[in-house]
Amino acid sequence: MSFINEDFMLSTDTARELYHQSAEHLPIIDYHCHLSPRQIAENIQFRDITQLWLVDGHAGDHYKWRAMRANGVDESYITGGGHSAWETFEKWAGTMPYALRNPLYHWSHLELKRVFGIDKILSPKTAREIFEECNAKLATPEFRGQALIRKFNVEVVCTTDDPVDDLRWHRMIAEHPFGTKVLPAWRPDKAMAIDKTDEFRAYVAALGEAAGIEIKSYRDLQDALQKRHDYFASMGCSLSDHGMDRFYSEDYTESEIESIFSKVLEGACPTEEETVKYISAFLYDQAVMDAEAGWVQQFHIGPLRNNNTAMFMQAGPDTGYDSIHDKPIAVDGNRFFDRLASDGKLARTILYCLNPKDNAVMMTMAYNFNDGTVPGKMQFGSGWWFLDQEVGMRRQMDSLSMLGLLSRFVGMLTDSRSFISYPRHEYFRRILCDVLGKDVELGKIPAEEMDTVHRMVRDISYNNAKNYFNF
Repeated sequence: MSFINEDFMLSTDTARELYHQSAEHLPIIDYHCHLSPRQIAENIQFRDITQLWLVDGHAGDHYKWRAMRANGVDESYITGGGHSAWETFEKWAGTMPYALRNPLYHWSHLELKRVFGIDKILSPKTAREIFEECNAKLATPEFRGQALIRKFNVEVVCTTDDPVDDLRWHRMIAEHPFGTKVLPAWRPDKAMAIDKTDEFRAYVAALGEAAGIEIKSYRDLQDALQKRHDYFASMGCSLSDHGMDRFYSEDYTESEIESIFSKVLEGACPTEEETVKYISAFLYDQAVMDAEAGWVQQFHIGPLRNNNTAMFMQAGPDTGYDSIHDKPIAVDGNRFFDRLASDGKLARTILYCLNPKDNAVMMTMAYNFNDGTVPGKMQFGSGWWFLDQEVGMRRQMDSLSMLGLLSRFVGMLTDSRSFISYPRHEYFRRILCDVLGKDVELGKIPAEEMDTVHRMVRDISYNNAKNYFNF
């Protein structure tokens, strides 16, 4: 039997019924990813599987890079750029036998099977034939960027975009549609990073130029962001996203924030207390902006970034040297959302945590602020980053089931820079069906409620996202 067979990850008859009858053929809504809008617009043709899988110029796969380093692969094969595509791919193939039980083993073989139709185990023995077969297919029109997206019946893709971005590539996609709606999503993190003073001042100048506003004060900053927010909305944007180490909800006054902002614009570094106050104010104002526009806001909480200083200097950010943070989130998170709810400015919200210890904390926090206006208004999001694997997904579903309504969950996203990450939706759907199928067969869910369970699978896999985001 093939490794990636029709019943992969489905351990019961009921799980198999649920997947094949209700989940398998549903469209995909990828409401958060990091695909390059330019690559989509230009309908990229990848040179080879190494570029697609490992060292794409837009962004490589830091999951694979971490595994390769752990397997003793020299950095010159990873971010060094000193070797041929085949030599780098050969190093990845040599890592695969050591990656058993790592999600990369499942993801890689799912992608080989679903994207390329290759039903072989990747290893040093099969590396050359797989390399050549993938490359031959990538040279054809059926394997260009847009075709790869359409191959998986993707209805909507939401990229991640900076307020300064002119969204030219999104305009080009809209003018030349290819069957998948591609929308921008608002990621204003650089306008929040006041502690990176030199970068912050340069960013404020760029933002002012993009908005046509000379930014001399914090109020000017918010006016510029509002102008760009309105422009993003005109281009179909209806989601924001924030990446943070924790929540921020310090008390502050408007005059304090103006003073801190002016201090930094003049070249001084803020104190830790000033940074916390500024971020607290910034996040509140952004959340109000989202609520007034009717957007969905997303908060990704808990990374500790760029921990290897030497490699950060050599390879830069997002190269595989980030890890899970352990800062407390409960008090500030609840205070933050309470302020918004008290002011009637709480938008639909999805919360993601990177530390699994925070699953129940995040889940109960979200459900403090559901108000009955929208089903699942406050969401505990899918397993993210280091938790985007079988155990992480199951634990996320367990926390959501025990402390809320799994049936209202908006389901999976790729959070990926790769055009062939869509089998992760299949992986998620198989795990979801396995979780529910086991419960039915153990008598934890009544067998006579199978129609309800089938509807639940369809909703989590597709319908809930379609209704929640209202794209």
